[in-house]
Amino acid sequence: MRKPFIAGNWKMYKTASEARELVQGLRRALTDTKGVEVAVCPPFTALAQVAEELKGTEIKLGAQDLFWEEEGAFTGEVSPVMLKDLGCEYVIIGHSERRQYFGETDEQVNKKVKAALAHGLKPIICVGETLAQRDAGQTESLVREQVEKALAGLERERVPEIVIAYEPIWAIGTGRSSNGTDANQVIGLIRRTIAGMFGTEVAAEVRIQYGGSVKPQNIKEFMAEAEIDGALVGGASLQVDSFAAIVLYQV
Repeated sequence: MRKPFIAGNWKMYKTASEARELVQGLRRALTDTKGVEVAVCPPFTALAQVAEELKGTEIKLGAQDLFWEEEGAFTGEVSPVMLKDLGCEYVIIGHSERRQYFGETDEQVNKKVKAALAHGLKPIICVGETLAQRDAGQTESLVREQVEKALAGLERERVPEIVIAYEPIWAIGTGRSSNGTDANQVIGLIRRTIAGMFGTEVAAEVRIQYGGSVKPQNIKEFMAEAEIDGALVGGASLQVDSFAAIVLYQV
């Protein structure tokens, strides 16, 4: 049985002091999360402060990106060693905004996934199509290719440690979201792709989230689908009430 996993991606929001305030609110609102795993992914500048606030809670800490080298002359980058030292357990890799604005490639995503696993971090690997690609009927081929390239060369026993987040790019920050049936169909394809690479038993262990304008009003629709194991939440994770309502969707 895969445990549901709700993660908040704060993107480039929240100063360190604002992040502290948000986590303090989440601590009060999320006193019992036994039925679901929860993580928050603040900006790099707030990781240390959030880690401090999360002590004594069940909420996990994640980062929004990493570089694949342990150290070196890579100005502006953050290594997996640094993230682990701060207490991170998860790291988002390959988000569409990284691909779109910073030219991140499938090959770079693969290097980052391997670096994360090598240093005890669990990758949340983002895949998804644009509206133009969706309208052209390319969703399945594109998502399959992204998954295959992200997981290329991984050891079979490490694969259950990863999380995949299906985020249709046309639904991120637009207020539009996929419906549960369509999202479940693509996530089923992702699971079959993993099964083709590593076997059905491994694929059955991998948690696959939906992301893209997830909010309290639609979380139950997605979580009712058999293949969907959670959500990667953007804007709604920046407010205590909305994120808590998503985490506690089953109540």
